[in-house]
Amino acid sequence: MSTHINAREGDIAELVLLPGDPLRAKYIAEQFLTDARCYSEVRGMYGFTGFYNGTRVSVQGTGMGQPSLSIYVNELFQFYNVQKAVRVGTCGAVQGDIFLRDVILAEGACSDSAMNTLRFGGLHFAPVADFSLLSAAHSAARKLGIEPKVGLCVSSDSFYDEKENWRLWAEYGALGIEMETAELYTLAAKFRRKALAVLTVSDHILNGGETSAEERQSSFTDMMKIALEAITQ
Repeated sequence: MSTHINAREGDIAELVLLPGDPLRAKYIAEQFLTDARCYSEVRGMYGFTGFYNGTRVSVQGTGMGQPSLSIYVNELFQFYNVQKAVRVGTCGAVQGDIFLRDVILAEGACSDSAMNTLRFGGLHFAPVADFSLLSAAHSAARKLGIEPKVGLCVSSDSFYDEKENWRLWAEYGALGIEMETAELYTLAAKFRRKALAVLTVSDHILNGGETSAEERQSSFTDMMKIALEAITQ
């Protein structure tokens, strides 16, 4: 039993979706899973297990930022035998040909975080997605009539970027800025698990425009469907 999830052995499936927002976890469980049961409410970070098309799936909130996600993913991998983890989150677009509500499949994650600096010292680790999950998500999106963008995201520790570092990331081809994926991919590499981030563009840093908190919580269903189809392949 882990400190922060506090679920019993067997409560959590080997396949887990990871929204940052715990209310998005609740929404996914209620709208997409059958026989869903809440296994954790510790610190209001909901976790549910149910079935998607007959396959047992869990959904666990992770909170905002890499340090918060790191706690939950470490515990999921170490104590609950989770084998596949797909982040379903939001990002801010930094390219002109990407629009609000577009879906991004993050094949890799850049970062300004100190977390991997502390891990690797002067070395540089490249956090990347699992190819089988990435391929499955791309195929699932196409079958659903969705044309996803595939490329790099940036996991930043700063939500309010006063120095506008996003401009440099954009110059080097990053598609969107978010706060968690680099740590998820790094932990998946360490524990030899499979991970992917499926992101919805919730605001546009370059062109302006944003979605509401309610929309981010419950209306970004395309990425939820893609993630569920991919993780259950």
